[in-house]
Amino acid sequence: MSIRLKLLRKKLGVTLEALAEKSGMTKSYLSKVERGLNTPSIAAALKLAKALNVKVEELFSEDNVSLDGYSLVRSHERQSLAANDHSPGYAVLAHQVSERSLLPFIIYPPSEFTDKTFKEHLGEEFLFVHEGRVEVDFVNERVLLERGDALHFNAQKPHRIRSVGEVQAQLLVVVHSSEE
Repeated sequence: MSIRLKLLRKKLGVTLEALAEKSGMTKSYLSKVERGLNTPSIAAALKLAKALNVKVEELFSEDNVSLDGYSLVRSHERQSLAANDHSPGYAVLAHQVSERSLLPFIIYPPSEFTDKTFKEHLGEEFLFVHEGRVEVDFVNERVLLERGDALHFNAQKPHRIRSVGEVQAQLLVVVHSSEE
């Protein structure tokens, strides 16, 4: 039985390096698990689920999960998906992410563009500034967003985000993820 690690990891925007660091497993082992060459033990699966902040069943689920109900993530239940304390923090705001095409996150961007690389992915992205101010860099254009501003764009447009000013920015980000 292959597990849905790669699907979940990619949907959540977590790199193999970050997952290795958060789970305490090696990159090569995780790569083998993703390719179906290794099946994790129950203990390893529990660590992976905790690192991705998903229920362990989501790693193994083959049949469609019923989405008739709703997904509720209380603020005190949110778990950061940042690789470490130096990278921008973010948390997923929904359960059963493997079955959903809309992925809501709360993001706390860093004050500097720590990454030289721009992110780009399939789908659309919607940003709402809940707190503070942010700068969105689209390579040839930068957009400054104030508290309460919203921005919607094609996620294939290369982009990166940073917090501007004294107050740590908090963004609600919703990504529409089409199946690969």
